This record gives sequence, structure tokens and C-alpha cells, in this order.
Amino acid sequence: MAKTIEQISAGGIVFRKLDDRFDVALIARTSPRRRVIWALPKGWVEPGETIPDAALREIREETGLTGRLLEPLGQIGYSFYSPEDGARIQKTVHFFLVEYLSGDTADHDHEVDEARWWPLDTALAQMTYQSERQVMEKARHRLLAPTLHQSS
Repeated sequence: MAKTIEQISAGGIVFRKLDDRFDVALIARTSPRRRVIWALPKGWVEPGETIPDAALREIREETGLTGRLLEPLGQIGYSFYSPEDGARIQKTVHFFLVEYLSGDTADHDHEVDEARWWPLDTALAQMTYQSERQVMEKARHRLLAPTLHQSS
């Protein structure tokens, strides 16, 4: 029986308001089977790092964008087998709603193939993972709610 390793990751939904719509940033990676996967920026929480700080760092690294954390959006969990570790990985990812402050998606790191702004509803349709779409739906609800305080 393979061992199990627990991993904690963090990421977020970076948004900007343009006129009467919201745009959100997604990242693209190519799977081992050559399929393009559109997803939310996320990654490991480093030793000594808080979950919110990890979310902002991973967003900056994977999208080239900096932002202001507004609120948690919850977490998702999933597991997969890692041949490199010879173990089943049990991953928990914490997501946050993040208001865009600065940066350019062209400045993403080597871990992603592309980072791109999408209109909110288009992003929902483009996203590969159902669990991340559910987080995006939660963000959509918050962004369209009249009580969200934004500086933009």
C-alpha cells in the first residue's frame, strides 16, 4: 500500500473591474497528455509562510500580478498518485478573492504556459476543473453582490 502525503496549497481569484464587467486571471498548463488545462493560480505553502501570504506569492509567480486579499473563498480537496514521491498526495487548496493592484500577465513564471485575463462568465466556461469552477461561482456571487467593498 502506498504511503499518503498531505499537502497544503493556496491560491486565488484575481479580479479587476472594467467598465460594467469583471475580468479574472486564469493560468494555462499543458497536461502530460498534451491537453491544455485552464485553472486558478495556486501552489504550495512554503515552511514558515502563512496561507494568505502563500496565495499572494503564488498568484504573483504564476500570473505576474499583484493584488490585495479581500476574503477567503473556501477550500477544495483532492488526491492523486505521485510517481515521483511513490505516494498518494492528499491536497487541500485554500482560495481567496484578490483585487488586482498591478502587474502584467506576460510576467508569469516558467511553471505555466500562459496567464490571461478573461471576462468572468467566459472564464467559468473555460475552466477545466469542476471544483475550481465552484470556487469561481462563489467569487462571482461575491463580486456581483452590492455589499462587496472595492477600491476600484
